[in-house]
Amino acid sequence: MSEITARGEKKLVLAAGRAHPELAREIAKELGTELLPVDAYDFANGEIYVRAGESVRGTDAFVIQAHPAPLNNHLMEQLIMIDSLKRASAKRITVVSPFYPYARQDKKGRGREPISARLVADLYKTAGADRIMSVDLHTSQIQGFFDGPVDHLMAIPLLADYIRTRVAADNVTVVSPDTGRVRVAEQWAERLGGAPLAFVHKSRDLTVPNQAVSKTVVGQIEGRTCVLIDDMIDTGGTISGAVQVLKNAGAKDVIIAATHAVFSEPAAQRLSESGAREVVVTNTLPLTANQQFPQLTVLSIAPLIARAIREVFDDGSVTSLFDGNA
Repeated sequence: MSEITARGEKKLVLAAGRAHPELAREIAKELGTELLPVDAYDFANGEIYVRAGESVRGTDAFVIQAHPAPLNNHLMEQLIMIDSLKRASAKRITVVSPFYPYARQDKKGRGREPISARLVADLYKTAGADRIMSVDLHTSQIQGFFDGPVDHLMAIPLLADYIRTRVAADNVTVVSPDTGRVRVAEQWAERLGGAPLAFVHKSRDLTVPNQAVSKTVVGQIEGRTCVLIDDMIDTGGTISGAVQVLKNAGAKDVIIAATHAVFSEPAAQRLSESGAREVVVTNTLPLTANQQFPQLTVLSIAPLIARAIREVFDDGSVTSLFDGNA
């Protein structure tokens, strides 16, 4: 049976969409259980059909889905899974979206723009979700878009602990790709033993997607190893430009660390040719063979998500996983 029995009759089930089955299986293995059998397929016109293969009545259901391209298909599949579990009398449904869909559209930069991240939260709620779990949201304000608990997991401990094995602690600088992520950079610096901070000044044309120009770096980076951080890498243009800015300013070498490897074309080529010594990401999104390159290191986020699921199921504290910083 694909369930864990806790105190009394409380039961946990893991249901996974088709976007990233490897991650779902890793999470299930960490929890010592199996995935709920799910019958899912597409009709000829693109409609999605989903049905659980076992009873979920009265269960605490966690619906895992990654959101790589085509994002809209995977989001729709997850919404249909939530609806099917709700109609099958699941007691509580938690959305597990390691990479939150439409996270970049979290505010109005110009008139008549949508706030699509809020729309996604509304869709989850309408479908029947009681709770959301995600990793490294683009901005923390997204937590307020959902009318219910939101577990904001952080990949900083996972990434920073790995980076510590790759750099000399007395010669490293944490670099934020822009002023908006300085607070996150401070958390990185703390994990790296009080490393100094720097940030890259860049400009962006709001009318052109996926394009930003890195101009200069503010902070002491000459002769030092720079850890360039970000929450996601899409086409790789901005982060590759930032590497060049750091190199031109005298950085000894650069390591890129990001949580979400979106890697739209031509990200893999840009990153491999950027001059970065290493690009470290997590597996919140699946990567194809064409998206991989020699400098890439992928760390598994499954243990973190599994621990958070266990805490939620046992009515424990997710915040305790991050020393009170979640």
